[in-house]
Amino acid sequence: MSAKRSKLPDASAYTQKPWLKHYDFWVPGEINFPRQPIHQILDQAALQFSNRPAVAFRDAQMTYGEIKAQVDRLATALAGLGIGKGDRVGIMLPNCPQYLISFFAIVRLGAIVANLNPLYTPREVEMVARDSGMRAIITLDVLRGIVRNIQTHSHIEHIITTSLEAYSTGLQAAGPTPAGTLAFAELIAGVNGPDLPRVEIDPAEDVAVLQYTGGTTGVPKGAMLTHANLFAATLQCSVWSSYFVERGNERFLLVLPFFHVYGMVVGAIFGVWCGAMQILIPKFDVNLLLAAIERYQPTFFPGVPTLFISLLNHPGARSAGLDRVRRFNSGSAPLPLEVLEQFEQMSGAVLYEGYGMTETAALVTTTPTLSKRKPGSIGLPVTGTACKIVDLKTGERELPVGEAGELCVRGPQVMKGYWNMPQETAAAMRDGWLYTGDVARMDEDGYFTIVQRKKDMIIVSGFNVYPTEIEDVLFTHPAVKEVGVIGVPCAYRGEAVKAFIIRKAGVAAPAEELIEYCRVRLAKYKVPSFIEFVESLPKSAIGKVLRRELQEAETIRRDAQ
Repeated sequence: MSAKRSKLPDASAYTQKPWLKHYDFWVPGEINFPRQPIHQILDQAALQFSNRPAVAFRDAQMTYGEIKAQVDRLATALAGLGIGKGDRVGIMLPNCPQYLISFFAIVRLGAIVANLNPLYTPREVEMVARDSGMRAIITLDVLRGIVRNIQTHSHIEHIITTSLEAYSTGLQAAGPTPAGTLAFAELIAGVNGPDLPRVEIDPAEDVAVLQYTGGTTGVPKGAMLTHANLFAATLQCSVWSSYFVERGNERFLLVLPFFHVYGMVVGAIFGVWCGAMQILIPKFDVNLLLAAIERYQPTFFPGVPTLFISLLNHPGARSAGLDRVRRFNSGSAPLPLEVLEQFEQMSGAVLYEGYGMTETAALVTTTPTLSKRKPGSIGLPVTGTACKIVDLKTGERELPVGEAGELCVRGPQVMKGYWNMPQETAAAMRDGWLYTGDVARMDEDGYFTIVQRKKDMIIVSGFNVYPTEIEDVLFTHPAVKEVGVIGVPCAYRGEAVKAFIIRKAGVAAPAEELIEYCRVRLAKYKVPSFIEFVESLPKSAIGKVLRRELQEAETIRRDAQ
């Protein structure tokens, strides 16, 4: 873990912040961010909204008072198992009430949540378990075998299991407890009354969550997000949307997985801050999603581009009640302009776009509501945040307006560092700035546009080519449903552009037609040399196309030839 950080200088010293003049009128440039542990968010929600529904899961609902009572009981039970401040506890669950209960119980003890994707392979679970040194893990009973198999190679002492059925009817019934595990419901039921230990938490220094990066650019790293980081990100969400949010009367539709930083912060934690009813979808199924929209009439729907693309291509989406959703938000991956325009036309609502990273607790920029709108940009830095663009070679020279370079970020939501990785931390965080690895540009109004990840950049005949630009063009062709672009070796140009395309059902378009389509719209060196039609594209848990996996598969295929 890294040493204590020096206090950040006043934000006005970072840069002149040209974006401030384009903030919506209710958004402050700076606020006094809370200096409280993150569990205070649930404590306040339970006081204000005790009898209001906190979650809707399948056919059951739970109030904030009920959630808080179960959190206190689980925290008491975990303390009885010896879990205390600084201990890491894994949560390997889909979106369900048990995730919220587990998260707030763990951080209440000053322990650290280590999020795991339930779709992880045994190798991936072992890697996170060993790296984090977790002492306990809370997971589904159907996944207990994976954890049991890697337990001897880790520090895991306690495996706590639950099922989706336990909270889907409101009965919270527990089936037989598998050997070598503890039952989630029985732990809670076994507590006569909460007996919570007094824990001193330094919000600025104490880590609340170890959020592992998705590994799309290499070996996953555990970003240390402090209590202060998460509270700041939550308040940044709040001040930006406050004019249109009615606390205690919001309904969040959450298919974004809580184990991902975007779903955890913008969904779970911000949802609790708002006193919202969280409509939990454990796995993406467009039919389940549309049924939930019809039944619950959500007011806020955060998602990712592939999710909005799926809705655009579903015949029942137009009649499901999307027009009753007040706010849509897209993040985690670039949103093609064509998708944005088509979705807004279908829903009648504004689709906001934001940008963030695991290392920034999901937030860096977002688009304004009433101020100047620039479709295709990621908007303006959120309250208390500074951004700058530096040269790609040294990272030391700040670039002028309009020039593309590496995006650097500074703000209260930026992580403390990488867990047990001092060299990687030093490389990513320099003089208080987080070097994101993303290529971006800023215009004269302070709006930022992501051009590409540095490692995704293709170099054709010495020219920089950004896959996103080519994908955006291909998305406008009526035959293209989804697309992913990578660079492939070329003896003449160094690299050539290859596009993997999923075609829309019933629409035929040969590769030559698509290449010609690009020739009209792109510089010659950017035009794909190869197009391959595929049935699916590799994606992360939240739907981001994994170009690295496309690259790896292409390399294996070429080596085999």
